[in-house]
Amino acid sequence: MTSRFSFHTLAVGAWLLTSTASALAAQCGTGTFESWLDDFKKEAVTKGISQNAIQAGLNGVTQDKAILARDHSQQVFSQTFEQFSGRMVPPRLNRGSDMMKRYGSVLSRIEEAYGVPGEILVAIWGLETDFGVNTGKFPTLRSLATLAYDCRRSDMFKAELMDALRIVERGDLSPQEMRGAWAGELGQTQFMPSSYIKFAVDFDGNGKRDLLHNVPDVLASTANFLKSYGWKKGKGWEPGSENFAVIQQWNKSEVYAKTIGYFATQLAKAP
Repeated sequence: MTSRFSFHTLAVGAWLLTSTASALAAQCGTGTFESWLDDFKKEAVTKGISQNAIQAGLNGVTQDKAILARDHSQQVFSQTFEQFSGRMVPPRLNRGSDMMKRYGSVLSRIEEAYGVPGEILVAIWGLETDFGVNTGKFPTLRSLATLAYDCRRSDMFKAELMDALRIVERGDLSPQEMRGAWAGELGQTQFMPSSYIKFAVDFDGNGKRDLLHNVPDVLASTANFLKSYGWKKGKGWEPGSENFAVIQQWNKSEVYAKTIGYFATQLAKAP
């Protein structure tokens, strides 16, 4: 039983901890980027991230105005399914079929473990990065810090930046390796750091969850993502199905989700 005095002491202690965290919280758009980053580093310590990971990941990071320009000029996706799938699928179909054969045994083991068929995984892989060819060249930590300092979606990108540091901390990737799309997506199927932390798996057992270089890890982690959102083993993925709704957790665009399903269906028919 907690005495009245103890309860009051606990309440005051909680208030002091909250106040300290608030004081350390990096406020978007206030002061210089450098001062904001210093505050963010202090906040990262309160979240349990080590000084080694913080220094390795953030020392020398600068703001990238070109990233802000890209973020502020994003256009609404406006292509029809016919336009998008017609542009994206035919040039990738032969290579996708080759990848199905090359990684056949890996894909079979992944389907056994997660219930997601290889055709879906290879379709996502091909659409996202041309099977790992175009993973992006933007320094991830710089991109995320830039977007977190900007007030447009600061909370979202601050959380992603924290998770990027956690990827560094657990040794999956070095800061120098972490290059990807301009908004912080990483790896051959383009995981945001938060998804990397939640869903990346070390499928080949080498001690690292490497979604940049290790194809078994890439494909199994993608399957783990889909399974976690409710993928139904042995069921189809046509629009309106439960599995189509899971594909839309990967990408909310109906056109993109339909294209994943269409590509997978074509791969299933390939000789």
